[in-house]
Amino acid sequence: MSVPYLDAAATTRVDPRVAEVVLHWMTKEFGNAGSRTHEYGMRAKKAVQQARTQLATQLGASAEELIFTSGATESNNIALLGLASYGEKSGRRHIISSAIEHKAVLEPLEHLRERGFEVDFLKPDRSGQVSTEAVRERLRPDTLLVSLMHVNNETGVIQPVAELAQLLRSTPTYFHVDAAQGFAKLPEDLTAPIDLISISGHKIGAPKGIGALLLRRRRWDDIPVQPLMFGGGQEMGLRPGTLPVPLIMGLAKAEEIFRTGRLQWLSEVQEFREKLLAGLSGTRYRINGDPAVGVPHILNLTFDGVNSEALIVRLQQVAAVATGSACTSASYTPSHVLTAMGLPEESVANGLRLSWFPGQTDGFDPALLAAAVSQFQA
Repeated sequence: MSVPYLDAAATTRVDPRVAEVVLHWMTKEFGNAGSRTHEYGMRAKKAVQQARTQLATQLGASAEELIFTSGATESNNIALLGLASYGEKSGRRHIISSAIEHKAVLEPLEHLRERGFEVDFLKPDRSGQVSTEAVRERLRPDTLLVSLMHVNNETGVIQPVAELAQLLRSTPTYFHVDAAQGFAKLPEDLTAPIDLISISGHKIGAPKGIGALLLRRRRWDDIPVQPLMFGGGQEMGLRPGTLPVPLIMGLAKAEEIFRTGRLQWLSEVQEFREKLLAGLSGTRYRINGDPAVGVPHILNLTFDGVNSEALIVRLQQVAAVATGSACTSASYTPSHVLTAMGLPEESVANGLRLSWFPGQTDGFDPALLAAAVSQFQA
């Protein structure tokens, strides 16, 4: 890295131990998991099944309830659009979500609105959380689904998904959680009885292009999700195509590394946060989102009187940072997350997201960031 990297909410560097595993399954044991007539294919199939079991276990589920996808965006689309047919047939066309979701949820939901579904987009309070009570108040007999993210990708605020799962499990309403930012980092939340969980590998040191969707059975009943693509019947018929064995094994290795080192990871990211805030103590800033309900490795700040885009340009040789989601940061539009939180216009327009991962911030000096901010605030 040429400069310290503080955009880990967008992606992380592939862990060298993960890269070694990926390369092994690309060049040594390169069989197709669907080939059953020789040892290469059988070894690949066995390895994939072990990875599936490992990942499902971390979500409190069985291997038969997890399918591999290209990442959380595809998982979200399968979960949301895949339930549409059932909703139409059953007359349950009401969906509850929030105004702070990632575009990978908001855009499929907009597509469902065009198909005749009614979608309630709940707004959070100023802390950045959507309350369980707000969801409860909107529930109706025809509510098909509640979709709420686990950890907000812009503010780091944790949503009450475990509490909501307990509420919804006794109703016919399904519950989907986009856990791209929380998978492996807050494992206890995701063992709650959540029906559908989307995960992505590249937020925890796995390669881009691999993720999974958990479809947790309700007693003995499968979630009535229909496929969006056809051709091959892989992954319970929900996601056809040759399985990317090297990426799957990389995801499993990344999860293993993260799980065994999670407490150390938490300690290191919290230590960096304290160092960062101490270094900024001489500047005037506001934290967007309540830190008491946030993860320790994502921080959204607004510096008084500082244009965030101008600051990012000034910081190009200091650290890699972003204004928000990597999927929308190129458009330079005000944050829909901060807008929904009801924050002041300056905070909305100039929120700066700092997010970090141990080992990827080497050489970062908070004093350089503070100096850049102070030049604007002088």
